[in-house]
Amino acid sequence: MKAMIFAAGLGTRLRPMTDTVPKAMVQVGGQPMLKIVLDRCYQAGIDEVVINVHYLSHIIIEFLATYHRPGMKIYISDESDAILETGGGLLKAKDFFNDGKAFLVANADVLTNIDIRLFFQYHFKFGGIASLAVRNRDSKRKLCFDVQGRLIGRSCGDVRGEEMAFSGYHILQPEIFNYIQKTGKFSITEVYLELCREHAIFAYPHQNDIWIDIGTIEKWEEANQIYTASRHLF
Repeated sequence: MKAMIFAAGLGTRLRPMTDTVPKAMVQVGGQPMLKIVLDRCYQAGIDEVVINVHYLSHIIIEFLATYHRPGMKIYISDESDAILETGGGLLKAKDFFNDGKAFLVANADVLTNIDIRLFFQYHFKFGGIASLAVRNRDSKRKLCFDVQGRLIGRSCGDVRGEEMAFSGYHILQPEIFNYIQKTGKFSITEVYLELCREHAIFAYPHQNDIWIDIGTIEKWEEANQIYTASRHLF
């Protein structure tokens, strides 16, 4: 199985830590976040990973030169010239996903013990072009899913459904690249909102999992506490 890990973020809200290290290399519980995410992928049977890099990319590349897991191959998608956000970054790496099989996309700045194997099983069961891990949590960017769990838009309005927040983990079918019309720098979430009118994109609720975005110093401190106390769950 294959995966892409987004590791190009600047991490401006984590300064001064990210003055000298990229966001993906900020340590939680004494380990770089990128290592934690890679280990989770490896445990789930993912053996090929592409990682996009931008800010202080040499630090990530140096780390990856020391990271070895039997049978796992890791590749770099270099965005040094210009950061492309999630959609543009994924599109740049599309040739990596040329085997016709579903693949995982994950954010390097999200600490979660989501069961990746179960996530893939769910995705195959429902057969959508994409499945998005979601939770009921505070967010200004919630998505609406109808009673069948299909994405229908940003807000439910008068439609029966549930608004949930995207967790930064998703599984995609490679044919999604046939429908992406945008180029350059853009968000994959905006692509989902466009494609859901004609293609099935499903929610994967994982409310009982640990999940925290380490986007701020406060969240990073919380993540350290959670990871230290629950290391056995990762």
